[in-house]
Amino acid sequence: MTKRRGLTYKDILIPAWLLVAGCSATNYLPEEEKLYTGARVETEATQGVKERKVKNTIRSVVRPEPNSSFLGMRPKLWLYMRAGGEPSTGIGRWLKEKGEPPVYISEVRPEATAEIIDASLFNRGFFNSHTETERVEKEKTASVIYRTFLNEQYRTGKLTYSISDDSLRHIILSDSSRSVITPGDPYSLDMLKGERARIDADLKNRGYYYFSPDHLLFRADTSAEDRTVALQLTLKESIPEREKVLSVYRINHVVIDQAYSLTADQGSAADTLNHQGYLFLRGTDDMKIRPEVILESVFLRKGDRYSRQQHAKTLNRLMSLGNFRFVQLLFTDSDTSAAGFLDVRILLTGMPERSFRAEMDVVSKSNNFTGPRMNVSLQNRNAFGGAEQLNLSMAGSFEAQMSGKERNLFSYSVSPQAELVFPRFVVPFATVGSKSIYIPRTRLSLSYQFLKRVNYFNMNSLQFLYGYMWKANRMTDHELNPVNISYTSLSNRSETFTGLLDANPALRASYQEMFIAGSSYSFTYNGQTGSSGKMQYYLNARVEAAGNLFSLVNTITGDSPSPEEPATIAGSVYSQFAKAGIDARAYYTAGKSDKLALRLFAGVAKSYGNANVLPYSRQFFSGGPNSIRAFQINSVGPGTALQESAEIGYFQMGGDIKLELNAEYRFTIYNIFKGALFADAGNIWLQQSNPAAGGESFAISRVPDELAVGAGLGLRVDVSFFILRFDLAMPLRKPWLEEGSRWVTDEPEFWSPAWRRDNLVLNVAIGYPF
Repeated sequence: MTKRRGLTYKDILIPAWLLVAGCSATNYLPEEEKLYTGARVETEATQGVKERKVKNTIRSVVRPEPNSSFLGMRPKLWLYMRAGGEPSTGIGRWLKEKGEPPVYISEVRPEATAEIIDASLFNRGFFNSHTETERVEKEKTASVIYRTFLNEQYRTGKLTYSISDDSLRHIILSDSSRSVITPGDPYSLDMLKGERARIDADLKNRGYYYFSPDHLLFRADTSAEDRTVALQLTLKESIPEREKVLSVYRINHVVIDQAYSLTADQGSAADTLNHQGYLFLRGTDDMKIRPEVILESVFLRKGDRYSRQQHAKTLNRLMSLGNFRFVQLLFTDSDTSAAGFLDVRILLTGMPERSFRAEMDVVSKSNNFTGPRMNVSLQNRNAFGGAEQLNLSMAGSFEAQMSGKERNLFSYSVSPQAELVFPRFVVPFATVGSKSIYIPRTRLSLSYQFLKRVNYFNMNSLQFLYGYMWKANRMTDHELNPVNISYTSLSNRSETFTGLLDANPALRASYQEMFIAGSSYSFTYNGQTGSSGKMQYYLNARVEAAGNLFSLVNTITGDSPSPEEPATIAGSVYSQFAKAGIDARAYYTAGKSDKLALRLFAGVAKSYGNANVLPYSRQFFSGGPNSIRAFQINSVGPGTALQESAEIGYFQMGGDIKLELNAEYRFTIYNIFKGALFADAGNIWLQQSNPAAGGESFAISRVPDELAVGAGLGLRVDVSFFILRFDLAMPLRKPWLEEGSRWVTDEPEFWSPAWRRDNLVLNVAIGYPF
C-alpha cells in the first residue's frame, strides 16, 4: 500500500515562485529600449591603496540607480509597466501610482558619470586617477562597468597661515591647535571645508556676524616628491563689503514680540514695555508669559558682542518652552551714528494655550487578556503665566481573559492624574535658573488609581512625585526624583484571593497594604540622537531607595524595625528596599537599512530592615512581547519555577534579580514591511528561596543552567509614525525541566496543532521591543 504524502511548503512555494518570476517586466519594454540593471565597479590600483573604501566612494556617486528589485524580481516596475501608458481605469491608475517607471540604458551617461567619479576621487587626494567605461548588453537588459585606475593617494603636508587682517590673523593663530587638519592624514576636500567652517564658527562667536567660510581660501602645492600637499590659508582679496565682514558687531536693541503673526497687525515701535533693558511689544495685556520668564531663555544682551552660540542657545531655549510654534531671530544693522551694532527682533508665534486630547485603543496581552483602554487629557501650556505645563488626565481600562481556564476573569481601572511641569528648577522656597542650552524642568505629579479585579480584590493607589529633569547635552538626560511617595491598600478580598495569599507567603507580603516613600535617579545616554555612524549605543541606569528615612526616625525613637514586627507610619507598614538596574543596547547598521540590535538588562533589588519582600510594583518580571518573546508575559521564573499564565491569572511571582539578553537582526522585506530574526535569553531569581514559587534562591553558579531561551521571526509594518509589530517565537530552552533535558531544540513538531498551541507564542505590539 502506498502512503500518501501531504503537501509541503515546497510544493506550494516553488510553483508560485516560478509563476511570479515568469511575469517579467521586461516583456513590456519598447523594442528600441533596454532595461538598465545597474553598474559594476572595478579598480586597478598601485600598492598601498585601500580599494574597498575607494569602491564605496565610487558607488556613492554612480547615477542613475536601477529599478528596485526583490529576490531577483522587479515588482514595482512590473506594476508600472502592466498599467500601460495612460490607464483609464481606477485599478490601472493605482498600479501606475504604486509602480516605478523603468530606467533605460539610453538614459545613462557613462562618460559623464566617469568624470564625476574622477572629480570625487580628486577631492580625496587621488589626483592622477582616470576612469574608463564599458557597456554590457544582453537581449533586453544592459549594464555598465566603471573601471578606475588609481595611483597612491596624496597626504596633507604643512599648513601655514597668511592672513592680511591683523585681528583675524591673531584669532586664527591663537586657536590653530584645534585645527582639523593634521599633517600626514590623507588629503580631503571635506577636511578643508571642515577647517573653514571651524574657523568661521569661532569668528562668529567673537562678533564677526557678517563673516563667511567663503571668505577663506586654501592654496595647495603638490610639487613635493613625497606626494604631500602643502597648504596655505589666506583671506580672499576680493570681498564684497569688506569693512562689514571684518568688523566686530555688538548687540544694541532687543525687541521681543511673543504674539507675532504674519497676518495680524503687529503694532508700532512705540507700543512697547521696557523690562530690564529689553523692549516687549504690545504691552502687558498681550504678553501671555511674564517678561522675566521669557528672559530666562534670552542670552543676547545689549552691549555684548554678537555670539553664534548665544544666538543658537536663545533659539533652542525658546522653542523648548513648548509654548511657541515658531521662533525667529532677525538681525539688522542698528540705526545709530556708530557702526558695528545690531538690532535683534525676537518673533514668537504662539501655540494654542489649551488643548484637549482623547485616545482610545484595544489592548491584547500575551496572557490572553484583552480589552479597551481610553485616556482623555486637558493641557494648559501656560497655567500661571510662567510657561508652566498643567496636564489633567483621566484614564480608564477594561480587560478580560478571552480564553484559558479563567476565561470569565476580568478587571477594570480608573486613573485620574494631575501633573504640573515648571520650565526651571523649583527647590523649596526658591527657583533656580540655568544657563544651559537645554531647559531644566521640575515636575509635580499627583495620581490615583482604583483597580477592581473581579472575584479577587479592590485596590486603591495614591502616588505623589516631585522631581527634576535636565539634559547635559543632546544625548544625555538626567532625572532625579527626591520625593516619590505611594500608598496602596486592598479591600473587598475574596476567599479565593485570600487562599492564594495563604498558600504563598511571599506573594501575600508583596500584596499587603504598603506605604512606599523614597527617592530615585535615572541616567540615560542615547547615541542614536547624535550619531550617524554604523555603531550606536544606548544606556539607561536607574537606582532607587525607599524607607530609609522612616527607618532612621524609628531607630532614633528607640524602635527596631524588622520584617517580623514591622514599624508603621500613620498606621501603615512602610517598605524598605534598594534597587538598581541597567539597560545597555548597541545598534550596528549593516548596509543601507539592515540593523543588528543587541540588549543587556541586569537588575538587582534588596529588601531589608522593615520588610523581607519587595513590593509587587518594584519586583522584576520576565517574559512577554518586550522581554523573552517565546514565553507568555511575566511567566518566566523565578529560577526553575514554572508559571502558567492561564492558571494563575494576574498573580505571577516576581523576582529580586533579573538578567536578560536579546539579539535581533532587522531587515527590509519590501517598502513598509520589515522583517526580523531574534533570540532572547534570561530569567529572574529570588535572593531567598520561596517554596511556594517552586524556585531556589539565587546562585551565580546556576545562572547559565537556569536561563530561559527562545527565538523566532518577526514582521513589522513601519509607516514612520507608527510601527505595528508581529513576533512569532518558540522556546529553545525551558529552565523548569529536569537538568539535562532543558534544551528542547530536538522536539519541534510544526505540523502538530497540539505542539504549536503549547510552544508557539505570537506577540502583537506597538513599536520595537528595544
